[in-house]
Order: sequence, then C-alpha cells, then structure tokens
Amino acid sequence: LRCFYRRDTCSLYRYLGCHTSLTRVDTIYEDGQVFQHFGHTSQMKVYDIAGGKIVQEQLADASGSGHSALAGFLADLQADTVICGGIGAGAREALAQAGIRLYGGVKGLAGDAIKAFLAGTLEYQADVQCGCSGNHCAPGI
Repeated sequence: LRCFYRRDTCSLYRYLGCHTSLTRVDTIYEDGQVFQHFGHTSQMKVYDIAGGKIVQEQLADASGSGHSALAGFLADLQADTVICGGIGAGAREALAQAGIRLYGGVKGLAGDAIKAFLAGTLEYQADVQCGCSGNHCAPGI
C-alpha cells in the first residue's frame, strides 16, 4: 500500500516518521486461529504494517467470496501477503496472478502468526494443499 495522505495530516507519519509505504498482511481467520481451509473462510484479520510494527488491524467479512474469488477480494483489500492453513491449487494460482505472497500451512493463533511473520520466524509450507477431496480446489475453478 502506498500512503496518499499529506504529511501534515497523516497520523502514521507523526507516529512512525515513515510516510513511504505500508504492507498489508491478511490472515485467513476463525475464532482467533489461522483458519485451515482458505476457500471456506468467512473472515480475514487484516494487519497494516509500517516500520516493522502493526499500525492497524481489523476484521474483514469474506462471506460468499469462495475459493478463487477470494484472490480478487484480497486484491480489492490491497493485500500484499496472505497467511493461511490449507489452500488449493486454483486459489494458489489466483493469488500468484494477483501478485499476493502466500504463507500457507500455518497453524495456531493468528496473533502469534503475525508476530512470527514480523520477526521472520513464521513456519509455513511453500507447497501446502487444502487437504480436501473435492474438485473445487483444482486450477482454473
């Protein structure tokens, strides 16, 4: 994300002294945990990061978006990065086409995951699969 606020009115500039850019990290989320099936999520926890610090967090309602459509939803949110549990090939492909970095196979509390991400210690699986048996996770769907 690029900051378009004027320096004299930007609270982040006064707080961080940066005024260059923000990173937006979305965590696929349910009940405080990193949700384990990307395409079935109804919520995302959105973190705005500047200067290596969380400067804002909010919940986003993703209900009704579905598998590959979530990539468009995330692009509309201006997400740079997604942290999730399982994810199918079609959704992985859609995120890659949207230029959104993926950290899949993450388990545990969403708050712990974002702290590990910021510290550079997030444990993830680059080749994670959703683990379901349905055809809805195939590329192009």
